Amino acid sequence: MDVSTLIRELRKTRGWSQGRLASELNKAFGTNLDREYISRWERFKVTPGAYYLRCLSAVLDVPLSVLEDDVKRRNFLTDAVGASIAPVVASDLLSQGFSARLNGGPTISDWEGKLATYGTEYMSLGAADIQRRISGELVAVQQQLDQPQLWSVASRLMTLYAKTFPGSDGSKAVHWYRMAAKSADQSQDDAARVWVRGRAAIALGYEGAALGVADVLSDQALAIGAKKPSLGLLNAIYGKAHAAALRGDAETARNLDTQGRLVFDRTGSFEQTSDYAVPYWRLNVFRSLLLARLGDEKGAVEAQEAARAELPAELPRFATHLELHRGLMMARSGDKHGGFAHARQAMDALPPEKHSLTLRMLVDEISGSGGTVEGG
Repeated sequence: MDVSTLIRELRKTRGWSQGRLASELNKAFGTNLDREYISRWERFKVTPGAYYLRCLSAVLDVPLSVLEDDVKRRNFLTDAVGASIAPVVASDLLSQGFSARLNGGPTISDWEGKLATYGTEYMSLGAADIQRRISGELVAVQQQLDQPQLWSVASRLMTLYAKTFPGSDGSKAVHWYRMAAKSADQSQDDAARVWVRGRAAIALGYEGAALGVADVLSDQALAIGAKKPSLGLLNAIYGKAHAAALRGDAETARNLDTQGRLVFDRTGSFEQTSDYAVPYWRLNVFRSLLLARLGDEKGAVEAQEAARAELPAELPRFATHLELHRGLMMARSGDKHGGFAHARQAMDALPPEKHSLTLRMLVDEISGSGGTVEGG
């Protein structure tokens, strides 16, 4: 493992942004670093010299010899970091859980406020930060499940938590999506039952992973919510459409796209920056990738332009999604090298802390364009 990768993983293990690491170094050693300089370390643009390695050793609490030695770096994350960080994390989670039980925990209104906040933050924060924070919330809400309404809260938290794992990892992401669905059933809240299944389906279908699971969850959402159009139903339809496109069933994918646009006309969101919302620009992000996968270049470009016209400036990660869709179109039209280069350029332009697991999976799809991805 190279030193740049180790720095990035140590930073993420602590839940720090690049700016936070720069701040910690400046505070401890009087340096004048900024987020961009840390980013250059992590992107292999600059290699930290001996002085900065000593600073990093102290701030990240890692032996200097590990930073200097390739063999030691290779083994350190799985051994020393796990041993030193895990007890601290476990202690914090245990304390949070018992405090929730002893003190009664947040009210249902408080939980709904937390969900709204996480729905907004998910759109711009990195997966590691969201995962760390929601794990604590799940421990807390677990202590309050004698209140049936909180099963709905728990199911929606689980769905966001699942999104922090790669969909191709059937033992983690899919496990949490299935648990979220069962938890929503405990709430007897049909809106939550449809939403968690639909959100899981679009996540897996969009990522091109565990397509069998995406289909099952989509079908369940469609069965539960068929009589009442909702954003959960909309997500389920597009999850199933992406799965069909990746299997080469263009007719089914196009029929679902038509159905999805009709549901959007009745349920589309005015809220622009929440994971719980599907405004017009986000619908077109769904459609842009779907049509690129179907080889419909004209339709995909129109969807990309429609999405860009309304995409909030504070959500650059989704602009990168659109560029990756263009890269996929190039690759599928025969210019595989150009498509991959376009994708890499788009990823390099996005600050590393805003990269998501889904973006990385799209890059993988572009690099191997032409095949389908199946799982679970």
